[in-house]
Amino acid sequence: MRENPFLAPSVLPHQLPDFAAIETGDYLPAFEAGFAQQLAEIAAIIANPEPASFGNTVLAMERSGAILTRVTNVFFNIAGADGTVPVQEIEQRIAPRLAEHADAVLLNADLYQRMLAVQVDGLAAESARLVVEYRKSFTRAGVGLDAAGQERLRELNGQLSALSTEFSQKVTQAGNEAALHVADATELDGFTDDDLATAASAALAAGHASGFLLTLVLPTAQPALEVLTNRETRRRLHAASVGRGSAAGGTNVLELAATMASLRAEKAALLGFASEAERSIEPQTAPSLEAVHAMLSPITAAAVRNARAEEVKLAATAGHAIEAWDWAFYSAQVRRDEYGVDLAALRPWFELESVLANGVFYAATKLYGLSFIERSDLAGYHPDVRVWEVFNADGSTQGLFLGDFHTRETKRGGAWMNSFVEQSALEGTHAVVVNNLNIPRPPAGEPALLTFDEVVTCFHEFGHALHGLFSDVRYPRFSGTNVPRDFVEYPSQVNEMWILWPEVLANYARHHVTGEPLPAGTDEKLAAASLWGQGFATTEYLGATLLDLAWHELAPGTVVQDPLAFEAAALAAAGVDLAAVPPRYRTGYFNHIYAGGYAAGYYSYIWSEVLDADTVAWFKANGGLTRAKGEHFRNTLLRRGFSVDPLEAFHDFAGRDADPAPLLARRGLV
Repeated sequence: MRENPFLAPSVLPHQLPDFAAIETGDYLPAFEAGFAQQLAEIAAIIANPEPASFGNTVLAMERSGAILTRVTNVFFNIAGADGTVPVQEIEQRIAPRLAEHADAVLLNADLYQRMLAVQVDGLAAESARLVVEYRKSFTRAGVGLDAAGQERLRELNGQLSALSTEFSQKVTQAGNEAALHVADATELDGFTDDDLATAASAALAAGHASGFLLTLVLPTAQPALEVLTNRETRRRLHAASVGRGSAAGGTNVLELAATMASLRAEKAALLGFASEAERSIEPQTAPSLEAVHAMLSPITAAAVRNARAEEVKLAATAGHAIEAWDWAFYSAQVRRDEYGVDLAALRPWFELESVLANGVFYAATKLYGLSFIERSDLAGYHPDVRVWEVFNADGSTQGLFLGDFHTRETKRGGAWMNSFVEQSALEGTHAVVVNNLNIPRPPAGEPALLTFDEVVTCFHEFGHALHGLFSDVRYPRFSGTNVPRDFVEYPSQVNEMWILWPEVLANYARHHVTGEPLPAGTDEKLAAASLWGQGFATTEYLGATLLDLAWHELAPGTVVQDPLAFEAAALAAAGVDLAAVPPRYRTGYFNHIYAGGYAAGYYSYIWSEVLDADTVAWFKANGGLTRAKGEHFRNTLLRRGFSVDPLEAFHDFAGRDADPAPLLARRGLV
């Protein structure tokens, strides 16, 4: 019989998983082998007759679970990127088993006692930090609870894991169901010929005999709303978007969301916290839930004030009251009329291959000296996936970057970065990372032309990839993006600054047919127009953020009977209940917080943006796109992962604590 490919490290370059050898039937046996292996390794640590030491306890723990790490890193990217029915069935089975296994490790009192007995004095700084972080993991997991408390905690963890998987799968299903089918091209006035061809291709791929299919991106705002002249088509598309996951007669996840929020509140109380929000924020860089609210409150008031002013202006432009499905259309008109910027008309200059090679990669070359060699000899997990080997300026290898750029029915919405292999000096590994996007697939033989938002997403997700690739730590636990959730978005947001950097923009923004550069002055116009619409953008983001916190500030024992009424009340109480500015995510498709690890953490984007905006200002004040400044950012911050306190790393980079003023200016809040 063939050997399960997860039982040993891959022999491919950088231990790239051998996707050609992996079969769906390999996952469950590999998980079971991984559980058994790690439990045996832990039993050996506990049974060791020698006194607990860093080497025989903490280092042994850090090296344990190799099979489980390999299969987990592959499987959960596959579940998100190519979640076929068999894969979904495995995910449903394995999610509660993983929760059970984590409890078996972190609620093990004997293992915890050995961790406590390890002497920290005399250890190197990173090793001492590893001991401390392991101890924190045990206490946060509930190792100090009595037997009854631990039993209930295990039940809650299993339930929440299963419900999270169900939520994620149903949101993908709901998004596919809600895609808007349009029979007549006249209803899509405003679409280019390329747009129509893409929509027609999507309709055929989804099983329609004819017509056009407008697939949904995960956030509320749909790109097509900016160009569609038919107001009724816009209304239907917006209704499809906001109704996902909560539609009568369709896939409905509202009860799941309410149940998860209630169970999380109970778990938080069991662990000694007033709410899930308080428990979730405790290990982050934010000092407390109160500190998060203290930051958000004045920003919310200013953002809503700006959004209301924008709404008045849009109504004057439109000649009628503005509904949510009108906003993007008339906002684009203001941008055209007052700033000379038509984002939709720029798409022919934003061709995927050029954005990637001549923009994303080019900026990384200029800043960090990287080069990218596509490895057609290495296979990804799907025919869409491409593989590049990444090299430093001195010719040394830095790892592998995989790109999976197009949408498909088996891929969940949104965009994300995952690691297949994490960098570790202990294990002698370089990083192998993947970016997943959801760019509509063009017809065969045609180029993929991106919206400006999709260009932003390309640069953003590659910022995460760089954070993983540049990691230079000893222990896997501290590698790359294994940092607090409210810090992880910071490097990715910084990487967005190069989108409009004149040298970078001129290099990638070439007309896909003629090769002509963007019309002269476009970059200045885009920069000038960047403040327009910040009231809307900040308010829709804060709507989602404050909704997230409301769900996770529930008192233990609270059962929400009507999730939509709760949502409406929460938005009203927070002062962000603007009918024309719905939250970026509503409960029915808020995958981040119910299935993406961001429970009570969606605030992270704007919390990280303080560091991001300050870093952008630093680059602009210190020479911009230069190797010297790129290397400084890489060496003081990006390479360090969680081997040091993240805010300490920022201080090392900037020479001071972060200044919030650049964020306020960027958001038009001064």
